[in-house]
Amino acid sequence: MSMSPPPGWYTDPSAPPAQHVERWWDGSAWTEHRRAPEAPPMGQAQPGFGPPQAPTQAQPLAGTSTGGRAKVVALTTAGVVLVASIVTGVVLLGKDDGGDPRVEGPVPGTSEPVDPPSPTSPTPTTSAPDPDPSTLVDQLNGITIPVPDGWEKADSTVGGDPTVRTPDVYDCPGEGSLCRHGTVYSRTSTATDERSPKALALGDIKDAADRAYDEDKVGMRPFGGIASHEKVKEGTVAVAGRSGYLVRWRVRTEKGPGGYVQSLAFPSSVGSEAMVIIRFAIDARTDEGAPPLSDMDEITKGIRPVGGGTSGGVGNSVGATP
Repeated sequence: MSMSPPPGWYTDPSAPPAQHVERWWDGSAWTEHRRAPEAPPMGQAQPGFGPPQAPTQAQPLAGTSTGGRAKVVALTTAGVVLVASIVTGVVLLGKDDGGDPRVEGPVPGTSEPVDPPSPTSPTPTTSAPDPDPSTLVDQLNGITIPVPDGWEKADSTVGGDPTVRTPDVYDCPGEGSLCRHGTVYSRTSTATDERSPKALALGDIKDAADRAYDEDKVGMRPFGGIASHEKVKEGTVAVAGRSGYLVRWRVRTEKGPGGYVQSLAFPSSVGSEAMVIIRFAIDARTDEGAPPLSDMDEITKGIRPVGGGTSGGVGNSVGATP
């Protein structure tokens, strides 16, 4: 069983060989983000392009004859051919007739080492302090999400969604062990080719509500299921300099206070401008430790493109909606 490589830019297995295109691997699947490879530094070959080069001349070993040198050359050439054959097979297995990857992880170029060199010194296990605990960076989608007072950034995991959440947990009123009063996470829309923010938000809100208050991702029902819901807000909104759309529900559950959920959809400002969906969930009862509903509006208004350039989520040509 092979392990999935970490998120990053890799050679796009669905692109023709003549088109040097990189594609984003999120740790578990390919997204629709593509880019031209960055130019390598002067004098450094870019990995993944061109076949491995066989040595042009083998140096004789001390104390060996011409026949020994021939054996060294033959073994070296055979090794290069074997590596090239293995890599070619992996690339071919990574595509089907439609060009989609069918491997557990991406193939970064065509010369991924089998055994990485061992470090000569121990790698430090301590991590540097967070330079900006008030902002969560979603590099893939090109946005930053504010972290309000009383919230925190969740630890990142391979293939996980960038998440802001309330730090305290409590016993779920239904199935499951622990619940949180507030959660916000972003993801790239890959299940549909829909490009309308309104259509995406309207289509996502039920799934967002189910994930938060009906059945969670491990099949538990922490609030006993959803009893009813009502729409409390809907409309166009400027977010990260782009025109987006949000839908907000008030959800009542079989157990516990229920809460509010929101789906916010807008196009990314990077790469191929894939659609981004941000899901919000905040418990309804603030007297039990839930954050105020105004935090949902604060986070929505505070989303920025990576690198700044806009204020309040409003771009040069996209105005805020009252």
